[in-house]
Amino acid sequence: MAVALTATACGGSGGNGGQRVTVTWFVGLGTGADPGQPAKEQKVVDAFNASQNQVTLKMQVVTSASASNTLATQLAGGNAPDIVGPVGIGGAQGFDGQWLDLAPLIKSEKFDTSIYGTAQMDAVKDHNGAQTALPLGVYPSAVFYNKDLFDEAKLPYPPQKFGGMYQGKTWDVNALRELAKKLTVDANGNDATSPTFDPSKVVQWGFDPQYLEGTPQNHGTLFGAGSYVAKDNKTAQIPGPWLAEWKWYYDMIWKDHSAPNYKQLTSDTLNKGNAFATGKVAMSFTHTWYLSGLMDSSGKPQTFWDLAAIPSYNGKITDKTSSDTFRLTKGSKHPKEAFKALEYLMTTGAPDLVKTYNSMPANQKLQADYIKSLDQTWTQGVDWQVALDGLKYPDIPSAEGYMPNFSKSADLTNKFGNRWLTTPGLDMDAEAATLRTQLQALFNSAS
Repeated sequence: MAVALTATACGGSGGNGGQRVTVTWFVGLGTGADPGQPAKEQKVVDAFNASQNQVTLKMQVVTSASASNTLATQLAGGNAPDIVGPVGIGGAQGFDGQWLDLAPLIKSEKFDTSIYGTAQMDAVKDHNGAQTALPLGVYPSAVFYNKDLFDEAKLPYPPQKFGGMYQGKTWDVNALRELAKKLTVDANGNDATSPTFDPSKVVQWGFDPQYLEGTPQNHGTLFGAGSYVAKDNKTAQIPGPWLAEWKWYYDMIWKDHSAPNYKQLTSDTLNKGNAFATGKVAMSFTHTWYLSGLMDSSGKPQTFWDLAAIPSYNGKITDKTSSDTFRLTKGSKHPKEAFKALEYLMTTGAPDLVKTYNSMPANQKLQADYIKSLDQTWTQGVDWQVALDGLKYPDIPSAEGYMPNFSKSADLTNKFGNRWLTTPGLDMDAEAATLRTQLQALFNSAS
């Protein structure tokens, strides 16, 4: 059920014949509708409405379970909301073609996008190159590493500078794989490089792509950006870097035994999926949204870890980045007024909103205060500059980006990803070919 939270219009008259224009902000397609969040968002709405006399911003909060259907119904009925957000890049794909290109309004309203930097603005463009979104919050990826396990193994920590070296060699995916073997240990204390290593009794693993394990495009982006659909927006493809990573990761699971398989991941030993937080995984490739998972059972922050740079693949670095974006719908009846409200949410309202969503600000001017707040929670001296530097290398196109028949196609890729976690002995070239064929069938059936 949609719950409309309407702010009282402030006194005074604006343009449009002295009447304030009502602009609707739709919340729930991404985060924003969780308990406690709407009240904080409403304070931002009230502040905007009090700040001027031309636009009344009204918030429509919809539970995440019904948000997609509610928005689809409104769009189909010609009753589109004006603003939608926050929503991830993947969450927006179900409404491809419904988002307004903001470039003309950015230009006419003289909105300063330099606060985000070119890379982050490019990262949220759609598959046709249109600027259909602005980034409010960003979640770069990094290698989270367990300092205690490195110390115990008497190994140097991985580098924290992108393009750095590790033990005299380039910090690349091959170096990470070899390091993961040394940090994988069986019940007898043998690491995975030892001839006496027992893969049936692993008690410590060297690597895991935390919470990305079953989504091939997400962990595949460690090797490079790509898309399942070619530039013609209809032909299925498997990007070369993704296939290379799939083979690499699959071999780490079933050949090196340095990455946990599905049975191990979902065991009590690895906390039913929150593997890195158990202290039994040395390195994890994941996003900064994972910070919320680094709490112990009592809610106390865990401090055994730090951040390292993403390794390179064939000399190139790709930092998989997720974004909380805000958008205007093409069906908005008042796009100029909606953009005025959007500007406020992205600037004056942004400090409160990013706190509400627990996200890193995309606005570079707000990032220093965000880092200070993180240091108050994780007191071990995390090198947060690693995360900030990662924003220079976003995956473009996004792994969460467009493909035809998006929902069914995403479900299919997840099916294959889970198969690889559960089944040894597969031919990954054949798996990729089958996935491409089945994706093409779904693409062809897209309306």
